[in-house]
Amino acid sequence: MFKWVKHICASGILASALIASPALAQSCGNDASGFNNWLAAYKTNAPARGISNRTANAALNGVTYNSEVIRLDRNQRSFRLSLDEFMKRRAPPSFVQRGKSIMQQNARLLNAIEKQYGVPKEILVAIWGMETGFGANSGNMNIFRSLATLAYDCRRSEFFTAELDAALMIVQRGDKRPEDMKGAWAGEIGQTQFLATNYLKYAVDFDGDGRRDLIRSRPDVLASTANFLRQHGWRPGAGYMEGQPNFARLRDWNRAGVYQKALALFASQLAQ
Repeated sequence: MFKWVKHICASGILASALIASPALAQSCGNDASGFNNWLAAYKTNAPARGISNRTANAALNGVTYNSEVIRLDRNQRSFRLSLDEFMKRRAPPSFVQRGKSIMQQNARLLNAIEKQYGVPKEILVAIWGMETGFGANSGNMNIFRSLATLAYDCRRSEFFTAELDAALMIVQRGDKRPEDMKGAWAGEIGQTQFLATNYLKYAVDFDGDGRRDLIRSRPDVLASTANFLRQHGWRPGAGYMEGQPNFARLRDWNRAGVYQKALALFASQLAQ
């Protein structure tokens, strides 16, 4: 599971659109002392940002400050590894073999997605594997508690206030229930770890059940990941290794250079 560095460029415009000055009127803070007042002000101002009182109360009542989230935010180290170290930790040979098996098991779905979006199946499976071990480790933290804590924290208050707004909108439009919104510590949601702003913008209902479900629906997860890449300029048929046209699109998914290289390498191994 990767942290807020993922998708920042992609979500910046939407983040700006979601932020309104009333949401930030209550001062941020760097300890728990002012959190309850901040949260009360946030909920009061929610309707001004298009979020109903019903949605805000359902998701945020009882939410408390999470000091563990702040600790994790201050100690992000995964991307300091070399490529070899990163691959040994995140995509060893046994993991590549597992990915190949999963790709075969989901061939029909992946072929349909590739036909519609032009994103190779090995890229989608590589992202799925790198982010959550093919859906096995998508996180079990309360998204609203994590995002409220980070929105209150002064380090990136505006960014995470927009993410909190977006997470509430996911519930309000009926894609998920508040109790289902579990994910990573920095608020990433689902089997490929979408930020909430990107969930709103790029999630698709590929299984046709009327909801965009990136937590439990494998078709929605993989198609939404493909849609994200295609909407960011993925060129069907072009290469994705370093120096090739689509390598830059991997940066849109995650800004960390070692992640981009590892993802391309992992995908190329899956395709062999």
